[in-house]
Amino acid sequence: MSDAASATSDLRDTNLDGSTLSSRLSRVWGTRRGLLGALSTVDHKIIGRRYIATAFLFLFLGGLTALVMRLQLARPESGLVGPDTYNQLFTMHGSTMMFLFGVPIGEAMAVYLVPLMVGTRNIAFPRLNAFSYWVYVSGGLFLWISFLLNIGPDVGWFAYVPLSGPEYSPGKRADTWAQMITFTELSGLAVAIEIIVTVLKQRAPGMTLDRIPLFVWALFVNSFIIVFALPAVMIASTFLILDRLVGTHLFNPAEGGDALLYQHLFWFFGHPEVYIIFLPGTAFVSAIIPTFARREIFGYLALVLSLIATGFLSFGLWVHHMFVTGLPQLGAAFFTASSMMIAIPNGLQIFCWIVTLWDGRPLWRTPLLFVCGFFFVFVAGGLSGIMLASVPIDTQVHDTYFVVAHFHYVLIGGNVFPLLGAIYYWFPKFTGRLLSERLGAWNFWLVFVGFNVAFFPMHISGLLGMPRRVYTYGPEMGWGDLQLLSTVGALILFAGFLVFLWNVVASLRGGDIAGPNPWGAGTLEWATASPPPPQNFDRIPLVTHREPLWAERGRLPVVTGLSVGHRELVVSSVAEAEPQLRETSPTPSIWPLVAALAVGATFIASIFTPYAVLWGALPIAAALTGWFWPKNTPEDEE
Repeated sequence: MSDAASATSDLRDTNLDGSTLSSRLSRVWGTRRGLLGALSTVDHKIIGRRYIATAFLFLFLGGLTALVMRLQLARPESGLVGPDTYNQLFTMHGSTMMFLFGVPIGEAMAVYLVPLMVGTRNIAFPRLNAFSYWVYVSGGLFLWISFLLNIGPDVGWFAYVPLSGPEYSPGKRADTWAQMITFTELSGLAVAIEIIVTVLKQRAPGMTLDRIPLFVWALFVNSFIIVFALPAVMIASTFLILDRLVGTHLFNPAEGGDALLYQHLFWFFGHPEVYIIFLPGTAFVSAIIPTFARREIFGYLALVLSLIATGFLSFGLWVHHMFVTGLPQLGAAFFTASSMMIAIPNGLQIFCWIVTLWDGRPLWRTPLLFVCGFFFVFVAGGLSGIMLASVPIDTQVHDTYFVVAHFHYVLIGGNVFPLLGAIYYWFPKFTGRLLSERLGAWNFWLVFVGFNVAFFPMHISGLLGMPRRVYTYGPEMGWGDLQLLSTVGALILFAGFLVFLWNVVASLRGGDIAGPNPWGAGTLEWATASPPPPQNFDRIPLVTHREPLWAERGRLPVVTGLSVGHRELVVSSVAEAEPQLRETSPTPSIWPLVAALAVGATFIASIFTPYAVLWGALPIAAALTGWFWPKNTPEDEE
């Protein structure tokens, strides 16, 4: 390195002020123009926006499949689609919503917002972050292209054996589902690790454990649940592929296997997944309510402990999905108690949020409307969940539409309502523009009314005996009017999402300019421009309060001494967030994309021949070699 280049690289932010500092940091942390720059970027904000947009695309695709199923069931003996197509639609809807939208959307919001909220310049392991996105996209495309080619999975989003095994599901449909699981869970695990390390080691100086925003706490706990839960479903899907392609008999009772082992592995993931989907919703609510109540959150410590308790208890509930499989009564009693116990931390959170609003001066804007919708819908779903925790009740309604109504109330109420509020809340941060409040009100009421008209009648259909997972029914059963009402509600709900889409498109083109902090919020993501510059912060803030922008009415105190010649960020201690190191952050690279393509090709080829795993190891090794090849980068400094 020349003397001039060395001097530039060693230049610190203490020597520059204002626009000069911002300009230099933007060049160092920025993304190159052009296609190669877009494909090579490691900026968490760009990748986070891509994640969010892609997850919403899958939400709309999953919604379209649901709408077709609703039209099919609107009247008895409908011939809109046949049983084979219906089974594919049912599987695509559930798989898309659970694996391509429900889990990724929470992580997508975390990828964008957590680094800003903890006051750092990029997410930990930024190249891994880029890799995770490309793997996620590959898995989603693989699933949907298979569906469009009429080889989409038709075994349900749960793919129970033996129906998904080689004897009852010939062809490649079940293999497509199982390999999609590998794609999405690999991506989810990568993001979870990034979030954990970012929160533990890259918080701004002064952001002690009791000053971490509740949004960050929720996504931090959520990431630990992902790390412990997702390997179970990856093992289940891998065992399924081995049974189908290699000839093992892990789930074949005739050869010493166990079909119930699959259900235990799947639901050991499947019930924590409910909270993987729900906890980001609590994160959104905990960020929105203080801002619009104009006061700090009530019961901060109680909320943090309830998040941690929810994370632990979520792993003790999975067997309540299996009450009708003939389990020992003692085990059923234990899981009944666990299923009811988890209502305690969830209820505690609801009360803390309500007290915050009650004791504040609420500013009624669209984000807060969706939070109120969340209260109503999620509590209703929670009450029916306590009913299903009872073995006698669950035995009667387990395979009926009552359960369909319950989990839509829990998942849509616990995730989609807070998510829409979060999009209205952080859209100014993402784009620099505000969404329309008038269209937002229409959006809320259409979604709220449509959802309840669509799903509440399903409780009654289930109590009248209508089984789930059927593509048609006879007129003599008496379910037609309720199913027609549910279909009308689904059309209203879909119209609400079209209003949301129109609001986004129109606001991107001509929405009101937001400014850095249009809501007057107190957390760090609003301390920088909207949208943020490539470096997030010209100087790393020094945190003195849980709501630093409210505590520091003037300019935030900052930390100085970081380089402006190369990418450098602060590594801090776990508990007290005391600065420990100045660490170099990786630069943009095309190798994460190359590695994702190699991994994707290997995964897809392996459902046709197991030798693809051996041959695929070569391009994967080559891509990883390029990824980790030593670079002439500055050493980390104390």
